[in-house]
Amino acid sequence: MRKKLVALTGAGISAESGIPTFRGSDGLWEGHRVEDVASPAGWRRDPANVLEFYNQRRRKALEVQPNEGHRHLVALEQGFDVTIITQNIDNLHEQAGSSHVIHLHGLITQSRSTIDPTLIYEIDGWELKLGDHCEKGSQLRPNIVWFGEAVPMIDTAVKFAEEADLFVVVGTSLLVYPAAGLIHVPAASVPKYIVDPQIPDTSGIPSLTAIPEIASRGLQRLRTLLENLA
Repeated sequence: MRKKLVALTGAGISAESGIPTFRGSDGLWEGHRVEDVASPAGWRRDPANVLEFYNQRRRKALEVQPNEGHRHLVALEQGFDVTIITQNIDNLHEQAGSSHVIHLHGLITQSRSTIDPTLIYEIDGWELKLGDHCEKGSQLRPNIVWFGEAVPMIDTAVKFAEEADLFVVVGTSLLVYPAAGLIHVPAASVPKYIVDPQIPDTSGIPSLTAIPEIASRGLQRLRTLLENLA
């Protein structure tokens, strides 16, 4: 039976494809206050502004391509049973060919009903507008988990992390919870690897190997390290 490799990915892996990281040191997301465009309160206050913000992000996401980091994770499927748990809202992992991706924070290419969260739709093109309604007549919103909202897929992610034989973190600061807590879920004996130019504080995490590189170079190194473990 093939070993189970679980990879938690963040904004750093998509950055190499040209998608800006979530927010800068000033707390702004591409010039916008995060609470204005990524919270239920911001949506209630100005839904048109929120829709336009994600329309521009979606248009950008549709223009970019997967990078070598994404493709290295696909290549690991040759030797491992790979599950990707991503904090990213783009679909670059799927475009690259990863066969099992869990999106913790939703997908920018989808909309969902504002009265029934189970009604989710693929967006045709890049634009979602006021007046676009679900089948029950309510306004559609981006299918994104905003600050202050529950993370529906976290229990599924925990289940896979519990079963991991290897756990890999790529391109994330480990500051956004509950996703950041997943690194503590696998057993202490499970080998863990962190790939990021700026390794976050990982004191107290056993069986850890740090690879201080961008995703494309770091995951290439990781593949070499794992060749004998498959």
